[in-house]
Amino acid sequence: CETCSKEEAKYRCPRCMKYSCSLLCVKKHKLALSCNGVRDKTAFVSVNEFTDLNLLSDYRFLEDVGRTADAAARHCIVHSPATKRLLYCLRNKARGCNIELKTLPVGFTKRRENSTTFNTCVHDEQCLTCLIFIFAERVPDDKTLADILKPYIDPVESDPVVCQR
Repeated sequence: CETCSKEEAKYRCPRCMKYSCSLLCVKKHKLALSCNGVRDKTAFVSVNEFTDLNLLSDYRFLEDVGRTADAAARHCIVHSPATKRLLYCLRNKARGCNIELKTLPVGFTKRRENSTTFNTCVHDEQCLTCLIFIFAERVPDDKTLADILKPYIDPVESDPVVCQR
């Protein structure tokens, strides 16, 4: 047993492959290593260690993914007239602005986090926009977003070489 080192191990943790001898040692192991005991289905297995059991596990994992995707496609909210109408209105509004609007499938986390709305009465849309900028140098906290982006997007002051970075 890798926890108490007193008795012969009878069990192995599916998550971290540590050996233990009893339920008490399993509980101690989980507390000490913050292990939940659930096998990681997406863990890397080298070709040398790959067995028929790994192949079966991968096959079952892919079946679960297929079932989940199928259930998401059959979800009643996806096919409700209100949802289709909202997406239709959003796509038309975006198309009018020369924007191709693409949406993620229903089961995706980013789709749930998206709070884009379209008011059909006023024909007004409100989009959630997440901008991620990667700068080689540090940017001071007191600078505004306009000041930071000016060298990249200003038509007069921007340097074409800097813009291509």
